[in-house]
Formats: sequence, structure tokens, C-alpha cells
Amino acid sequence: MFIITILLAFFFLFASSIKVLAWQKFIFNTQLKFFIKYGLNRTHMLLVGLVEFISSALLVLSLVVGNAEIQTLGALGIFFTSIGAIFFHLKFDTVKDAIAAIVTLILSSTLILFNGVLITL
Repeated sequence: MFIITILLAFFFLFASSIKVLAWQKFIFNTQLKFFIKYGLNRTHMLLVGLVEFISSALLVLSLVVGNAEIQTLGALGIFFTSIGAIFFHLKFDTVKDAIAAIVTLILSSTLILFNGVLITL
């Protein structure tokens, strides 16, 4: 579970930093075009970026303090943003555009289910 947590945390720290800070112009503009195509705007993109950042920060914190509940909260944030991304990609784009979100949904689900088993033991 350590590797899954690291992968999700770093991927979403990177992705959220672009949505929030717009520091990488090419990726930022590409993502903003998707949001606009979906009937959303820059504010929506910022809010999604903040959820992604908080979720990834919780994943990092869970590794530092070794807390399964914190890890589950971070994974839940990624789980729900992944569901949203899949929904919009499948509605407006192609399955190919949804692949990254499908992978992050599977990985975050794995953490949630794994921790659910541990928490109930």
C-alpha cells in the first residue's frame, strides 16, 4: 500500500499544483479547455485542484504519522474526483481520455478497501 500511496500522492500533488497555480502553461491550458468543454470554468478547476491537493496532502501525512484513517480520507478525495473525471470524459470525450482517471479510481479504491479491512479488525 506504500507504493500506491506514494504514486497517488505525487501524481495529485503535481496535477493539483497545475490546476491551482497554473505554473505549467501547456498542461494548464489543455485542462482548462476540457473544463470549458464540460460547461465548467476556471473556478471549478481551482476547486477540483484544491480537493486534489488536500487529498494528496492527507496521503503524505498518513505516511508520516502512519494513520490508516487519514490515508482513507485522502483516498476518498481522490476516489470522488476520479469518478467526476470519468463521468465528464465519458460524457464529452472518449474512453482513452478517461484512462488516467480509471487507474486513479482503481488505486484509490484499493487503499479504501484495504484500510476498511484493517480498520474493522
